[in-house]
Amino acid sequence: MADRTAPNCHLRLEWVYGYRGHQCRNNLYYTAAKEIVYFVAGVGVVYNTREHKQKFYLGHNDDIISLALHPERVLVATGQVGKEPYICVWDSYTVQTVSILKDVHTHGIACLAFDLEGQCLVSVGLDSKNTICVWDWRKGKVLAVAPGHTDRIFDISWDLYQPSKLVSCGVKHIKFWSLCGNALTPKRGVFGKTGDLQTILCLACAKDEITYSGALNGDIYVWKGINLLRTIQGAHGSGIFSMNACEEGFATGGRDGCVRLWDLNFKPITVIDLRETDQGYKGLSVRSVCWRGDHILVGTQDSEIFEVVVHDRNKPFLIMQGHCEGELWALAVHPTKPLAMTGSDDRSVRIWSLIDHALIARCNMEEPIRCAAVSTDGIHLALGMKDGSFTVLRVRDMTEVVHIKDRKEAIHELKYSPDGAHLAVGSNENSVDIYGVVQRYKKVGECMGSNSFITHMDWSTDSKYLQTNDGSGRRLFYRMPSGKEVTNREELKLVQWASWTCVLGPEVNGIWPKYSDINDINSVDGNFSNQVLVTADDYGLVKLFRYPCIKKGAKFRKYLGHSAHITNARWSHDYQWVITIGGADHSVFQWKFVPERKSKEALHIAPQETLADSNSEESDSDQSDVPEMDSEIEQETQLTYRRQVYKEDLPQLKEQCKVKHRATAMKKRERAPASGIKLHFIHGYRGYDCRSNLFYTQTGEIVYHVAAVGVVYNGQQNTQRFYMGHDDDILCLAIHPLKDFVATGQVGRDSSVHVWDTETLKPISVLKGSHQLGVCALDFSADGRRLVSIGLDDNHTIVLWDWRKGETLSAMRGSKDKIFVVKINPYLPDKLITAGVKHMKFWHKAGGGLIGRKGNMGKTETMMCAVYGWSEEMVFSGTCTGDICIWRDMFLMKTVKAHDGPVFSMHALEKGFVTGGKDGIVALWDDTFERCLKTYAIKRAVLAPGSKGLLLEDNPSIRAISLGHGHILVGTKNGEILEVDKSGPITLLVQGHMEGEVWGLASHPHLPLCATVSDDKTLRIWDLSPSHCMLAVRKLRKGGRCCCFSPDGKALAVGLNDGSFIIVNADTLEDLVSFHHRKDAISDIRFSPGAGKYLAVASADSFVDIYNVMSSKRVGVCKGCLSYITHLDWDKRGKLLQVNTAAKEQFFFEAPRGKRQTIPASEVEKIDWCSWTCVLGPSVEGTWPVISEVTEVTAACLSNDRQVLATGDDLGYVKLFRYPAKGKYAKFKRYVAHSTHVTNVRWTHNDSLLVTVGGGDTCLMIWAHELEGLREFKQCDSEESDIESEDDGGYDSDVTRENEISYTIKALSANMRAMTGVKPHLQLKEPSVDERYSLLQLGKRFLINLLYVIKFRTVIRADLNLKKQKYFRC
Repeated sequence: MADRTAPNCHLRLEWVYGYRGHQCRNNLYYTAAKEIVYFVAGVGVVYNTREHKQKFYLGHNDDIISLALHPERVLVATGQVGKEPYICVWDSYTVQTVSILKDVHTHGIACLAFDLEGQCLVSVGLDSKNTICVWDWRKGKVLAVAPGHTDRIFDISWDLYQPSKLVSCGVKHIKFWSLCGNALTPKRGVFGKTGDLQTILCLACAKDEITYSGALNGDIYVWKGINLLRTIQGAHGSGIFSMNACEEGFATGGRDGCVRLWDLNFKPITVIDLRETDQGYKGLSVRSVCWRGDHILVGTQDSEIFEVVVHDRNKPFLIMQGHCEGELWALAVHPTKPLAMTGSDDRSVRIWSLIDHALIARCNMEEPIRCAAVSTDGIHLALGMKDGSFTVLRVRDMTEVVHIKDRKEAIHELKYSPDGAHLAVGSNENSVDIYGVVQRYKKVGECMGSNSFITHMDWSTDSKYLQTNDGSGRRLFYRMPSGKEVTNREELKLVQWASWTCVLGPEVNGIWPKYSDINDINSVDGNFSNQVLVTADDYGLVKLFRYPCIKKGAKFRKYLGHSAHITNARWSHDYQWVITIGGADHSVFQWKFVPERKSKEALHIAPQETLADSNSEESDSDQSDVPEMDSEIEQETQLTYRRQVYKEDLPQLKEQCKVKHRATAMKKRERAPASGIKLHFIHGYRGYDCRSNLFYTQTGEIVYHVAAVGVVYNGQQNTQRFYMGHDDDILCLAIHPLKDFVATGQVGRDSSVHVWDTETLKPISVLKGSHQLGVCALDFSADGRRLVSIGLDDNHTIVLWDWRKGETLSAMRGSKDKIFVVKINPYLPDKLITAGVKHMKFWHKAGGGLIGRKGNMGKTETMMCAVYGWSEEMVFSGTCTGDICIWRDMFLMKTVKAHDGPVFSMHALEKGFVTGGKDGIVALWDDTFERCLKTYAIKRAVLAPGSKGLLLEDNPSIRAISLGHGHILVGTKNGEILEVDKSGPITLLVQGHMEGEVWGLASHPHLPLCATVSDDKTLRIWDLSPSHCMLAVRKLRKGGRCCCFSPDGKALAVGLNDGSFIIVNADTLEDLVSFHHRKDAISDIRFSPGAGKYLAVASADSFVDIYNVMSSKRVGVCKGCLSYITHLDWDKRGKLLQVNTAAKEQFFFEAPRGKRQTIPASEVEKIDWCSWTCVLGPSVEGTWPVISEVTEVTAACLSNDRQVLATGDDLGYVKLFRYPAKGKYAKFKRYVAHSTHVTNVRWTHNDSLLVTVGGGDTCLMIWAHELEGLREFKQCDSEESDIESEDDGGYDSDVTRENEISYTIKALSANMRAMTGVKPHLQLKEPSVDERYSLLQLGKRFLINLLYVIKFRTVIRADLNLKKQKYFRC
């Protein structure tokens, strides 16, 4: 039993003792079924007093502090505290969530109220502005938001007789609100002379604009409109905390312990003084009142609920009790009876019956109680006090046996020995005292080994040993009763422990979460007979583990309910129940233990609904007990899409650099080139980390994505059209049911989803603001109106959109583990499923949130794909082990073996399914997955003659499958798109490199061909003519980073990552020669011009080797570089090498010997270079951006006509500059298509095409070069520069003045402003019209000479200032 699986048994919440009366008000009501609804800790409770039963709403994850009842008295709204608090509207019959309202308030929700029709809900936040929000709660939409008040708001109510009117009250204010459109407008109540300005605690609205409010001094203030009409003085002796309006009139309750009933005109009917009743006590304070018929519910400050019958008002029924305010730490269970004892800082000790669910005894002590223990015979109850004393009581009558004070600091733990002879008392003074029970608790021993406070203790079964845990994390052992420490662990090997409540030791190693503090787990209790362990921690979680729990990262079942730290947990004597107590919520929870055999019987009973998936198998460790994950999936889960710099950061970075580079901006800069480029074709498909991203459009074209581009491919014409709206990696794609629109999601700090038209390639909707880091899955609803997206943040947030309006309908945290797929139910668009690492979840929309439940699958499986079947309940999912799981609702019905290895893709047909897996098999199935109708193996042998390339390997891993137009469309992990004819032949349509960075690129010297080499260990030759296909491929022993054709185009040199390089025949790709002289990767390789006699080979170990190709010998070595070589260029004579390094050095070496040369910058420009691919030097200085500290220019290539320089950089931009690009920050034309760094750029032999490769996106892009006059305007063609300068035309003077106006309102500290300026009679005379004209002519001539490069764009306005006039006169 030492495995890490979660136990098969579970807990079910059976009873909660307590009521939240402190710091809350108006939180206790009768429902339509005459049940009582209230809250305690993080649980909404519906209590049936007639049957003495409780139902629980478990949708919150922190303290509930506000509650409102719907006018129909069935639905309940509750609001919680927390960093991101939310409101739940739930059904009191079914205790199921109806709606979740979130993302407006912070800190908490202080008040809630429904309007008369129950259509709207108003909430008040606990933020600094006490924000008021009005909701259409069914839709989860915000109707209006306004700051409430600078001080705390205590109550809010709708005016039930005036629609769209609200009243709020709080610290020294009352406000009357009007809701008009989406605006909430307040008017402050006028106290006048009728009453004192004071804090208003509660209110109720009546007819004729009358509002009644309860004040802090016990008066009732009566308002007419916004004016105080009169006061009812002395209504209560002190503050009125609650006011309830009903058909009969009004009920009020106050700090004086009285409940007063008033008629509809607020004339007094009767007074009920609870302090004077049998159950009353001094200090009783009323916090909540509810009057219905002849029954009144009263909630008190000290967690009691009274029910008063009006005609017998002097005999209230005490129907619920709990501990009062103060920490609750002490818990003990009776050894033979179903009783639990608790003690609190409220100084009371209470005994609860676990069968009757009632308080049966209570005793008040003189000191706060911190721990408790019951003797083994059940006669004595020992209580450890906060002042260092302990008291022993008789259980039967709660009379004192003995009171002993040997310590000054708190007693934190008490334990009776199993033989009943001794009591161990652990204190915060780092010691354990041993007392003899029969000697009337005489001290007989002392354990002194700890150096920190004692936290937990356990006796051995023979009562001879005691183990302790302390606050420093030490576990110590002592002989009893002397208290001598045991240092020889051999002595303890055969010791059996009577109980296990210690948090340290090998038996409980697996309970500790990663990165946890030694005091995070407060309590542990072992159930030896069922081999299960319960823990209670600081995060409000009750967890069930297997016992012993030896291995780290053990899985568990977790249960929510307590709001903050749970201080103690204990099994009942017969292991039927677990009792837990909350520290801050001071509530007692009783959980029913459901053993393994009964768990199976209850499998098909819907679990209690929770947002945080209670009763879920989880683990705090990445280690797993499930079978080892498939290598492909493991690799994919470890991918990170985080960027050092996002494109969204660029404006801010540039702004930061503006001041730094202002001087440069004043200078004249090189203009952008006249010609441009247009994306023509892309070789590549994103398959290595994506799935189900390939579809037929309405017109039979194929839509998919690669890099930052959505591609629409026409197979008949072999042409592509592009959606260029994204600026970073697209990770997912979904097609609209009508197949005319596509949704794509990208990587980004604030990542976006684009919905675009496949025909026009125009965006229809862009959805932003809900996802961070990226969007990894998308799906349209069957009616096409909704879209669901999954984020790449740590919680994999799920967002449901009305995508046409750009509205978020619902949002919720999805899973800590990666989600691979999301699907909306085609029959019920409010339902959806998510599948991913170790989970399958079933969700339904609830207002602005989503409620999710994990599928019951027995053992944990990773799901890779999922689809809905022939009915709303049927779901089919593919696992990482090759099985198909068949689900009905959230229950797994059966599994079918479908593939060898993971099932990556699945597509639902009208009658049947098609699946694809890692085994490279496409399988057609019937509609129940009982019969496989046909299989297609993706093999080179069945490739059709019309294929646009070569299949790299047989049975490639299949990542996407789609059907349409009589074919099956298949996308593979290797970046291939294939079309499978149902009769058998397979046509390869598109392909690119596999996973791994692509750096090597070379264009053929005479033909429209190029070569690429990649980390995927392949060398490929591509045809750049309209046939657009891969002509040849060769697998290499290592990945490569560079390649180069010989000047005659017959040979191809390839540099590899292990420091070797090869020269191959350019036609056959067979080896001609190979060398291996370096240990680090070859970073660049270049044949000398002319006959190609020499070959320069640059390596990452900072050397350039020069080889004689004819003799196959190394003839020279270029030394002296401080960092690895990045770029190489030969001069036209083949005598000189130019070298760039990663340290931004530019060196020159004589060839072939490699002697370093020092050449002045002025002379470098005169050298006739055969090629220019270097990124350093005066002639390319302007290519480096302002933010060059953050991003680097990775590649450059000069066109053969030496007019245009193309560059690629780390941000994925391809830029065109006019050559030479001298001076800083030259103007450019920028193009976005690659997602991350562009690793290489090359012009073809005739400059008609530019070829670029992306590192991370693995694709080869072909751009058509469009000369000036032939270009058409395109979305991706932007003329930009990294810094604005004066030569851009300047501003008109009026525009300049307006641009510099600051609209910031400044508070004036003095009544009078200091006046500055020139008095009118001292000002210079305004020039006449003639003078103005002459000045204008002179100014024009001056500026034309100065700024002729901007072609007369500057306009000089007539109202030049005085300074300029003087200047021109001179």
